[in-house]
Amino acid sequence: MIKKIRNLSIHRKLLLAVLFPSLTSLVFAGLLLVVLEIAEFQQKAQDDLTTLATIIGNRSIAAVMFQDIGLANENLAALNMQPAVQAACLYDAKGRVFAQLLKGGHKSWACPVSVTQQKTHFENTHLCVVMPIIDKEETLGTILIHADFSEAYWHKIRFTGLLFLVLVGVSAMTFFLSAPLIKLISRPIKKLVYTVKTISETKDYSLRAEKIHDDEMGVLVDAFNDLIMTVDIQNQALTRAKDRYLALYNDNPTMVFNLTETGLILSVNLTGANHLGLSIDELQNCPIFNFIHPGDLSITHELIAQCLLNPLHVHKQELRQICQNGRIIWVRATARLVESRQDQHSLLLVCEDVTEAHNLTEQIAYQASHDALTGLANRAEFDKVIIHAIAQAHIDGTEHALCYLDLDQFKVVNDTCGHLAGDELLRQLGDLLKKKVRRHDFIARLGGDEFGVLMYDCSLNEAFLACEHIRDAIRDFHFAWEDRRFTIGVSIGVSSINDTGSNAVNLLKEADAACYAAKDKGRNRVHVFRPDDEELAMRHGEMQWVAKIQHGLEHNRFRLYGQPIVSIVDRHEGLHFEVLVRYQDEKGGIIPPGAFLPAAERYNLAPAMDRWVIRHLFEWIAGKPGFLDQLSLCSVNLSGLSLTDESMLAFISGQFSVWGIPTNKICFEITETAAISNLSHATEFINRLREKNCLFSLDDFGSGLSSFAYLKNLPVDFLKIDGLFVKDILDDKVDLAMVKSINEVGHIMGKKTIAEFVENKQIFDLLSELGVDYAQGYGIGKPVPLDDLIIIKPFAQ
Repeated sequence: MIKKIRNLSIHRKLLLAVLFPSLTSLVFAGLLLVVLEIAEFQQKAQDDLTTLATIIGNRSIAAVMFQDIGLANENLAALNMQPAVQAACLYDAKGRVFAQLLKGGHKSWACPVSVTQQKTHFENTHLCVVMPIIDKEETLGTILIHADFSEAYWHKIRFTGLLFLVLVGVSAMTFFLSAPLIKLISRPIKKLVYTVKTISETKDYSLRAEKIHDDEMGVLVDAFNDLIMTVDIQNQALTRAKDRYLALYNDNPTMVFNLTETGLILSVNLTGANHLGLSIDELQNCPIFNFIHPGDLSITHELIAQCLLNPLHVHKQELRQICQNGRIIWVRATARLVESRQDQHSLLLVCEDVTEAHNLTEQIAYQASHDALTGLANRAEFDKVIIHAIAQAHIDGTEHALCYLDLDQFKVVNDTCGHLAGDELLRQLGDLLKKKVRRHDFIARLGGDEFGVLMYDCSLNEAFLACEHIRDAIRDFHFAWEDRRFTIGVSIGVSSINDTGSNAVNLLKEADAACYAAKDKGRNRVHVFRPDDEELAMRHGEMQWVAKIQHGLEHNRFRLYGQPIVSIVDRHEGLHFEVLVRYQDEKGGIIPPGAFLPAAERYNLAPAMDRWVIRHLFEWIAGKPGFLDQLSLCSVNLSGLSLTDESMLAFISGQFSVWGIPTNKICFEITETAAISNLSHATEFINRLREKNCLFSLDDFGSGLSSFAYLKNLPVDFLKIDGLFVKDILDDKVDLAMVKSINEVGHIMGKKTIAEFVENKQIFDLLSELGVDYAQGYGIGKPVPLDDLIIIKPFAQ
C-alpha cells in the first residue's frame, strides 16, 4: 500500500494528503459523536428517571407507611406521562411488591420478586432505576422503574447520522475547494518534472523550466534553471574539452597506445591505427609485440620493464615498427606507467614516426664520416680507425701498416681540363683503390688528391709490396676526358702501427713525411718511414717547425734584420737594404731563416709570414721619425705563394695607407723560380704594385734553366745575380762570363743589377769593372737588427 502511494504523482499525493486526513477525521468525529451522544443520552435518561423515582418515592412514603395501595397506584400512575417508562414497581420494607404499574405493551414484564440485588443499570436500550424510599434515615421501601428508550435511541441515531452527513458534505466541499489550490502547487512541479524528463531524454541543456509563481516553487525553478545553466556551461566546456581531446588524441600526428602491463593494446588513436594499417577495433587486445621488429623485441620488453620498475620516470627508446603492409618505420617511443582511479595500472606509449629523421641522421652520419666525391671514408673517420688500430696493437701485439698516398701530376689534369675532370679522376681512382686493397683493409680520402690506406695485420715489407702493386695499378691507369688522355703517378709513404706506436697524429706525420720523401726522390715511388732515416728526420723537423711558426706569428717571436745593399757606381746614395727575418726562441737565441723558411714554404705558411714582415716593417719605419729621409730603398722578400694569394695585393695597399709609407721607397723581391712557376700571376701582381710606384727585384737570377727566355716578360726593376756565380768569379771563368752576360742583358733591358755574395774587395772591384750596379754580401755588411742599420761606405780608402 505504502509502495503504491510512493509511486503516485505529486498531484495525487497532494489530493490524498487532503482526502485522507479529512476522511479519517470524519470517521473519528462520527464515532466520537455517536459515543458522546449515547453516553449523554444515557446519563440524562438515568438522571431524569432517578429524579422521577425520587419524587414518586417521596410521595409514596405515606402510602407505604399506611399500606394505602390506592394512593400508591395513584402515585405510580404519574409515570404514564413518560412514554419510555414501561413499568414501575413499589416494594415495602420487606421487599414485597406493594404496588405496580404495567403498561399495555409490556405486561409480559413482571416486577422482580426481590429487589434486594437490583441496581440502577442500562441493558441495551432498557434502563432500570432502583431507588430506596427513605424517611428519616429509615428505609420504608423501594421503587423500581423500568424504561425502554429504543425510540429515543433511533431518534438520536438519526440526528447523529444527519449531523455526520453534514460533516461529510462539509468535508467534500472542503476537498473540492482545495483541489484548485493543490493544482496551483502540483502544476509547477509537473512542469518542472516534464522539463527534467525532456532534458534527460534529449540531453538538451539549453531547455529551461517555466516559472509560474514567485513562491518557493519559483525559487526552486530559478535554482533549477541556474543549475541547468551551470550544467549547460560545463557541458559545453566538457564538449569542447572532449573535442580538443579527440583532436589531440585522434588527430595527433604521433601514435598513442594504452597498453596493459603485459603489452596488450587497450586503446589506440587513429594515427596509430593508420600507421599500422589496421582499424582501431582490430588492434584492441592485440600484443604490441606483433608490430615490433624482431631485432627490437628485447629492447621493447626492457622498455616496459623499466616503466614498471620506475613508474615515476618517463622512458624513451628508438625502435622499429612493422606495419601491416610489411613496411618498417623507425619510431621514437616514449612510455610511462599510468595509474587509474581503480588502482589499475596501464602503460601510456607514445610513438613518433622518425623514419625520415633517422634516415637523415644516418645520411648525415654517413656524410660526416665519408667523402662526398668518392664515397670513401674521410679524414675524421680514418683518424678513428687509426686510433682503434693502435689500441688493438697495444692489446694483442699485432702490426698494421699506415699508407699515405699523394697523386702526382693531378694538378695538370685540374688546370688543363677543369675541376670537373679532376673530380671524375678522383672518383675513378677511388674505385680503383677499393679494388686493389684487401677486403678487410680500410681506405679513405684524406683531402685534395691525398688518400690513406690502413692495412690490417700487415708488416712493413708486406705493405711495401702491396703499395708497389697499387702504384703500378695507378701508373697503368689511363684517364680520358673529352679528347684527352692522361697518365698519373702516386707517391706513397708507409709507417708501421705496432705496440710501440704513440698516437694517430704522430703516425700520420710519419706517413706524410715518408710520402714527401718519395716526392723529393722523384715522385711515383714508395718510401717507408724508419726512425733512423735522416731525410725523414729533416722532414719531421720541418713539421715540428709548423707549430713554432704559428706560435711565432701569434706571439711575435720573429725579429726583423737588415743587410745593406750598396751602389757600386754612386757612393753617395742613401740607405739601401734588404729586410731579412729571424726567429727568437724562448731562451732568447736567434735562429736563422734556413731552419724555418723551408717548412713555411712547404706547409703554406709563407704568405702569413710575408704579411707579418710587411706589417711590422712598415710600423717600424713609421715609428722612426726622419728615417725616410735617409732611406733610399728597402727590399722586402715575397714568397711564390704570396703571388697567387688574391688577398695579398689588398693587404699591401692597406698597409701603405695605414702607416703612410711612400710606395717608391719599397722594393719587393721575388725569386726567379717562383716567378717562372707562376708567370701569369707574377706578372699581374708586379704590374698592379708597379702602378702604385713600387719597385721589384728578381732574386737568384741565373739559377733557372730558361732565365733569359722569361726575363723580357717580367716587368722588374732589378736583377739579383745568383751568389753561386758571384762568389767564384775571381777563379772561375764560366762564373765570370755568366755574371758579365746577366749584367749586360739586364742593362740592355733597362734593369739594374745587384750582385750577391760579395765577400771581399777584389770581388767588389771586379764587379765595378763589369759595370754591375749594386753589391750585397758579408764583405759589404752582415745582417743586423733594423735599429742597428747605418749607411755603409764599402772598402773606403
